Amino acid sequence: MTPRLPLPIDDALPELLAAIAAQGRAVLQATPGAGKTTRVPLALLEAGLVDGRILMLEPRRLAARAAAERMAETLGETAGETVGYRIRGESRIGRHTRIEVVTEGILTRMIQSDPELSGVGAVIFDEFHERSLNADLGLALCLEIAEALRDDLRLIVMSATLEAAPVAALMGDVPVITSEGRSFPVETRWLDRPLGPKARIAEACADLVTRAVAETEGGVLVFLPGEGEIRRCETLLSARLPGDCQLRPLYGALPFARQRAAIRPESQGRKVVLATSIAETSLTIEDIRVVVDAGRARRARFDPGSGMSRLVTEKVSRAEATQRAGRAGRVAPGVAYRLWTRGEDGALPAFAPAEIEVADLAGLALELALWGASADELPFLTAPNPGSWAEAQGLLRMLGALDAGNRITAHGRRLAALPLHPRLAHMLAEAGPEAAALAALLADRDPLRGAPVDLALRLEALRDPRGFRQRRPYELHRPALDRINQEAKRLTRAAGRGPAGALSAAQMAALAYPDRIGLRRQGDAPRYVLSGGKGAVMEPADPLAGQRLIVVTDTDGNPREARIRQAIAISEAEIRALFADQIAWVDLCDWSKRERRVVARQQERLGQIALQDRIWSDAPEDRVARAMLDGVRELGLKMSKGATRLVARIEVARDGGVDLPDVSEAALLAELEEWLLPYITGLRTAEQWKGFDPHDALVARLSWDQIQALDRAVPAAFVTPLGRKIPIDYSGAHPEITLRLQEMFGQTRHPTVAGQPLRVTLLSPAHRPVQTTMDIPGFWDSSYADVRRDMRGRYPRHPWPEDPREADPTLRAKRRGN
Repeated sequence: MTPRLPLPIDDALPELLAAIAAQGRAVLQATPGAGKTTRVPLALLEAGLVDGRILMLEPRRLAARAAAERMAETLGETAGETVGYRIRGESRIGRHTRIEVVTEGILTRMIQSDPELSGVGAVIFDEFHERSLNADLGLALCLEIAEALRDDLRLIVMSATLEAAPVAALMGDVPVITSEGRSFPVETRWLDRPLGPKARIAEACADLVTRAVAETEGGVLVFLPGEGEIRRCETLLSARLPGDCQLRPLYGALPFARQRAAIRPESQGRKVVLATSIAETSLTIEDIRVVVDAGRARRARFDPGSGMSRLVTEKVSRAEATQRAGRAGRVAPGVAYRLWTRGEDGALPAFAPAEIEVADLAGLALELALWGASADELPFLTAPNPGSWAEAQGLLRMLGALDAGNRITAHGRRLAALPLHPRLAHMLAEAGPEAAALAALLADRDPLRGAPVDLALRLEALRDPRGFRQRRPYELHRPALDRINQEAKRLTRAAGRGPAGALSAAQMAALAYPDRIGLRRQGDAPRYVLSGGKGAVMEPADPLAGQRLIVVTDTDGNPREARIRQAIAISEAEIRALFADQIAWVDLCDWSKRERRVVARQQERLGQIALQDRIWSDAPEDRVARAMLDGVRELGLKMSKGATRLVARIEVARDGGVDLPDVSEAALLAELEEWLLPYITGLRTAEQWKGFDPHDALVARLSWDQIQALDRAVPAAFVTPLGRKIPIDYSGAHPEITLRLQEMFGQTRHPTVAGQPLRVTLLSPAHRPVQTTMDIPGFWDSSYADVRRDMRGRYPRHPWPEDPREADPTLRAKRRGN
């Protein structure tokens, strides 16, 4: 047994054990390096507080394996005896194992296969502050199990930077134990100027590492976002560092022997570890005195382009930067170099978002359906976004994993058992082992650099890498290819027996992406409409751009018109063989915004793409009319003068208390089917609508009694002394009429309507306004004389009496010569 050196966590263990003995649950806050990962499980075991195995969850495979081996070494054993581990593709568990370190997805599978967690006495969630989707789900499931089935199940949540109070409240207001830890001061050194927009992270970081090595002593831990940056930085540094510096890469896909070399102390010289965020927590890397932080991290985010979660590169949060810097102060005072300025630090987010807030939720929705619960029925620290949740369930229904009531189907149970995103699991389940290579390829990063979009090229590279290099001019990323091939072998075993008939690669892709089958639009540019209704565009020079039908497996995610990054050609025969039960003739009669007319067609469709299309020449009139209503809604109401006057009359009458229907534009548009539909038979175009008069349709909206009430309250016309009916315009502040001045001769009182004086516009014989008045007698007495003097010269054949009160109204002119 290896002697246990004192660690900061040792002071907190008695309080933690007491809390577990009293309540069975606790939250432990401890800084990275305090020793919680290796000390807490052993302390629980030695205290005899757990009846059964102790499970500890780690977010990463390297951390899980390293933690188990470290605890086993402490006990003088090897992994697989008292302490073991289970990670994807590897297990070291024996009959006498009491502590199992597992990755988070393993716990979910254990719970789904055995909801009581038989034989498990405690579950420890390590590094919970990382807020992975699987950790949130695992805790929610364990809390429900403890509530309903296992009140003896011990639960501990351990975290470095998470706010502990919300987690403690979620777990039932459990105790929070804090280990302050012991660390040495760390000096922070910033850049003097921000990096330029064209700066490459690997190159800039290599410069900063060179400076750090020259200015400091001891091991150097460099944080880079991913494997690609680590490899580039390693290449740049190999010729620039002193001879006593050993470069040690550290990332998840690295062989374990090389991972171990990065963790262990160097026998001689300085160690420079180039690591991903895997080194932030859980792992203890010996001899580190200096940290160089590139300020970037890779996180799982929902990628609309691939329809799945993908790793994206983002700036770190302030909490992550603080945690990384702390790695330099474990054994002595240290220095942290940051690849950003002090001023840029304030713009960093305080914490990284929880994965449940930003990741694809299809896998979570499938797990909960398998569990038999909805998202709002489980105790999640952060609830899933309702929109993202609905989208995830919609995808699962499309794949046949959920029924119409969002309950899991037999097919869904099969998908949940496969270690893949539901899209790829559906493909593997339907196509069998032959789809394993394609599933592994689509789940990983693109192994080709600068190649055309054709997915068939990637499959060719997988089958024959050496021949591919000889035949093709594209750069092949060998580590990614090796990773994909290894995963394909595992998936082949998981797939079981395949169907009787083999499917093409394009058909397999269509199984995973039934909503991404693309039909090329007419026109020169290679634009595609996808079966799910979205649009996508391909580079015109791409060899695949001339294909009529494709399956799109990756885009740039643009919601308006996505640019295709990966696709494969598919024939109509292949589509029909795969989706025969989903292809049907559809009669379409719709308003086309682009053509500004009703378009009636009959199409044989798969989703939103038309495999065949023809004009529907005998479309029923009622279908055409209803489609025209959509055009009216887009074009807006077009009112004739008569319709405008009628609407104004109705509004005046309604204001006066008459019971009449609402004729506001909003009300008319909302009730188009009731009043307009019977009157637009035969209309198909925007031009026809422009010439349509809705007056009769508006009149028909009124009953006979309502028409009579309207005429009494707000007459439609003024009857002149000659007996002519002049329409009254009620659209202004006052009702108004317009007529020839001579027609008002003999009028001694000003006309009124509905209790209001009419606004009268008097016209010359040429129908030009000469006076507007609301007082005819006053006009006769005042301005008329001036008007008469001016008009007699212009229109001598028309009467202009000195006293218009005594004259007879007329529209006639004098005969010539009189």
